[in-house]
Amino acid sequence: MQKTFIKDTIYIITTAIFVILLVNFIFNLHLLESQQFNTFYAKTEQMIHTLENNQAELDLLRESLDEDYLTRARAAAYVLDRQEEVSMDVEQMQYLANLLNVDELHVIDENGIIVSSSVSKYVNFDMGAHEQTRPFLNLIGRGDEDAYLIQEARPNAAESKIMQYVGVARKEKPGVIQVGFTPTRQLEAQSRNTYDYIFSKFPTDIGEELFVVDVSTGSVLGHSDGLQQDFSADCYRLDLLSDCTKGTYRRGTENTTMYVVSRPYGDILLCAALPRNILFQKLWKNIIATFFYLLFIEVVVILLLNYLVKRNVINGIHNILYNLDSITNGNLDTTVSVSGNREFEELSSSINTMVKSIVNLSDRISAIIEISGIPLAAFEYERGIHHVFVTTGLSTLLNLTEKKAAELYHNSALFDQYIRSITQMPIKGETEIYQINENRYVRIHLSESPEGYLGIITDVTDDILQKMQLCYENAHDPLTGLYKFDSFKEMCAETVMNMTPGKTAAVVMLDLDHFKSINDTYGHDAGDRYLQSFSNVMKSMPENHFLSARRSGDEFCMFIFDCNDKTEIIDYLDTFYEALRHNAVALSDTQTKIISASCGFALVDAATKTISELLSRADEALYKVKKGTKGGYAEYTC
Repeated sequence: MQKTFIKDTIYIITTAIFVILLVNFIFNLHLLESQQFNTFYAKTEQMIHTLENNQAELDLLRESLDEDYLTRARAAAYVLDRQEEVSMDVEQMQYLANLLNVDELHVIDENGIIVSSSVSKYVNFDMGAHEQTRPFLNLIGRGDEDAYLIQEARPNAAESKIMQYVGVARKEKPGVIQVGFTPTRQLEAQSRNTYDYIFSKFPTDIGEELFVVDVSTGSVLGHSDGLQQDFSADCYRLDLLSDCTKGTYRRGTENTTMYVVSRPYGDILLCAALPRNILFQKLWKNIIATFFYLLFIEVVVILLLNYLVKRNVINGIHNILYNLDSITNGNLDTTVSVSGNREFEELSSSINTMVKSIVNLSDRISAIIEISGIPLAAFEYERGIHHVFVTTGLSTLLNLTEKKAAELYHNSALFDQYIRSITQMPIKGETEIYQINENRYVRIHLSESPEGYLGIITDVTDDILQKMQLCYENAHDPLTGLYKFDSFKEMCAETVMNMTPGKTAAVVMLDLDHFKSINDTYGHDAGDRYLQSFSNVMKSMPENHFLSARRSGDEFCMFIFDCNDKTEIIDYLDTFYEALRHNAVALSDTQTKIISASCGFALVDAATKTISELLSRADEALYKVKKGTKGGYAEYTC
């Protein structure tokens, strides 16, 4: 049976391989042509981009140089119109040409004759005698002092030397001042726009050809291998290239077949071609590689199938026993799956049903808890068993994601570590109550036995938040939000007891100046706003150095602690008073007032016995300030 199965499998897979190779050949041929078309299209796109960039660069250069040349010509006319004697001296004309950084400088009279020049052999040259020089005569006698002519670079009349000339009309008398330049930069820019130059910048693959055809004449204007070759083949004919915009095959030289792509651009046709045999070389390499790849897969599949058949028939019982042993050790997620015959499948299904029933026990307990409406969850795990039995609400109470919960429930060691990390930090003043996040508090009761651990988790968030709210209200003044006086004294005493050696602190007593008159004049609502604004300034001070409280009415206290010396305490008091000066309180729709307060402070020293004693000292210092100028502070002195 095993041999028959393997034999039939070999026949089926081998047939499938040949079908795949045929489909692969057709598909890859189309894919290669498409890829080659995209490659050629990208190269012609780059050629177009290069042509446009070079032309734009040439136009910009011409515009820039024309403006520069015209400026120099007008400068020469300006000088020559004011220094008549220069126009008759070649040496001085050469000197002036050098100063203006021009190659040639000529003075043309009203008759069109060069009467003075930086080039001696051009003197007495008749400008009307040649078509290159004749256009400059139009500047004479026009009556336009700003008339000028910028001529394109071309061979000059005297020596057929490539030059660019610029002429401007003279202002003082009829005539023309002409300057000439050797157009080196223009010629260099023009050379970069030739097809030979552009093709030299585009590397070609083996056998690949790039060429340009004139759409009006059909002649080849440029070729990546030069123009010294025969272009009579079909792949170079204009009438046949017009149909190659989607890519097609055309006859090439020496009876080769070329894959050709053409692309119109202005009055030219950009073309790229590649021999079909080179294109097919890539295809055959791919087909051969695919054949050996599939052959390797066939061998692997046959060996694997042979192994699986043998294993599922012979080793089925061993697999069931192994899975049962894993379940016994607590891995209840193990699924018994043995195929190969009906008896193994029925046995596997029965075992899986039994294990699922055990696992579902925790779900039934969860349902009972949910019906009770109590925010409660339970868990249990035994030593040596990986699986943790939990009720459904546990992940919610512990704020666990599905991924994190699955990870913990399947590893009792990780779950134990997680629970113990929570129970190490109970909230202050409570037993077995822990904070899970900003909005949840739970009570965790953990019971240990020789077999393992049993835990109960209940949600006590509402109780804790109510308790915390009561504590806050007991410790804070309802109007200002500052500490009440009794809480303030307790916190000060605790801070002094735990103060770092070498640090100092001070108790500050404050009293609002003229507060009674504010209440009497603007009403108690304005008075309350005045008190709240003052307390907001107190609360804006750094929490790591300030404790603030309302003692009664318009009397307040501060404790400035953890300072290096008295100077730092005074700096904090100055900062506090500076904040007061920038805090105007609206007493009515039209009246605002800067808060004024007096204060006295007493430093904590080694002789200090109680906070009450410090408060009494600070009160004495405050009394002296209130008795004097008010609005400031003073230190207690014996």
